[in-house]
Amino acid sequence: MSLLLLVVSALHILILILLFIATLDKSWWTLPGKESLNLWYDCTWNSDNKTWACSNVSENGWLKAVQVLMVLSLILCCLSFILFMFQLYTMRRGGLFYATGLCQLCTSVAVFTGALIYAIHAEEILADHPSGGSFGYCFALAWVAFPLALASGIIYIHLRKRE
Repeated sequence: MSLLLLVVSALHILILILLFIATLDKSWWTLPGKESLNLWYDCTWNSDNKTWACSNVSENGWLKAVQVLMVLSLILCCLSFILFMFQLYTMRRGGLFYATGLCQLCTSVAVFTGALIYAIHAEEILADHPSGGSFGYCFALAWVAFPLALASGIIYIHLRKRE
């Protein structure tokens, strides 16, 4: 049982790390060259004075929705981990981790929705930028975090506390 708890906790921490990197790092979209765009700032390389020029992202409504959903997924994932630890030490033997599982399933839905909105509306979000480029590693990390959070939520729902 302690090995299972260790694996579930490690999976949850991995999901948290993936979500933190995906939400806060700077590569949701990479343009040709060294330029990358994230959810919060547009950073472009200025070859004249060889510096990075960063500005706030556009006021695009779809991008704001992605920002909100990714932050929500982080909050829900942190909340579910805290809830899991609380339930682990206070719940009676034989109890199920329904609340933790439901919270983690909501995390996966938020990540899925945010990444899907970004994928579908990338052209609108990136309208002010030169054409070309591809999705960056933060976008890929968000897609990796989705099935892991979904699996974690299902595991929590079926997990039963034993002595």
